Amino acid sequence: MVKTPVFKGSCTAIVTPFNEHGVDYERLRKNIEFQYENGTSALVVCGTTGENATHTPNEHDELVRVAVRESKGRMKIIAGIGSNNTESALRAAENARYSGADAVLMVTPYYNKSTQKGLIEHFSYVADRVDIPMIVYNVPGRTGIGVTAETCRALSQHPNINGIKEASGDIALAAKIRSLCGNDLYIWSGNDDCTVPLMSLGALGVISVASNIVPGTVAKLCTLCLNGSFAEATELYAKYAGLFSTLFVETNPIPVKAAMKLMGMDSGILRLPLTDISPENLIRLTEEMRGVGISV
Repeated sequence: MVKTPVFKGSCTAIVTPFNEHGVDYERLRKNIEFQYENGTSALVVCGTTGENATHTPNEHDELVRVAVRESKGRMKIIAGIGSNNTESALRAAENARYSGADAVLMVTPYYNKSTQKGLIEHFSYVADRVDIPMIVYNVPGRTGIGVTAETCRALSQHPNINGIKEASGDIALAAKIRSLCGNDLYIWSGNDDCTVPLMSLGALGVISVASNIVPGTVAKLCTLCLNGSFAEATELYAKYAGLFSTLFVETNPIPVKAAMKLMGMDSGILRLPLTDISPENLIRLTEEMRGVGISV
């Protein structure tokens, strides 16, 4: 079976604009339109950047429905469904499928610290029961457990497991996954600063935080890499490297929500336990944004 990648290019892990009453869906709609107008290929809704750990089940379901409806088929919609409770992940995947999402993004189960065998069974349990492409999300810095290349090889044999968002920062691991899995498991960078090296190894794009504020730049970076123009891509990356780094000076999405506000985009409030960016880091972020020509 030849798998078709969920998307190629830039995918924005879009923020959730909360207000004191819940989710500001009108602001979400405007943010989705901004992404489309700037060349974004896909959106992850209810991901880490969207503060999915603080969503109620009803908010999760409605966020996916609104994103699908507002995208109008112009961008792929990928629903974050990760949980350390396999049944909860299955429920979220079922809703995503019912709502018309194009794929789901499923993170490794945090806190439980399962074995690699447990990971295979966790992902396979959901993939067996919901006919929708799944992207495995490997981010051990947040979850405390990483996916090995050998586990990726096992998962790649499942017809519904389409690829991996590789956010470990381990380039050698990505190279080994590519070697073992080929096109049975597509790779997307999960870190803006790893986009060029991972795409040089065959990754198809990035699931990006930075594209919340510079979607056109991230889309261009991916297009250059997909076209094999890695020297030009490296030059473009070098211009934005400081900004990409500063967007993680505090826990994501604290800095990117602050950056959006500096640009006049209402990104909404943060939900506890996340708090506003510190004054000193706000100054640093402002300087980096001005350095790449963003008007703040």
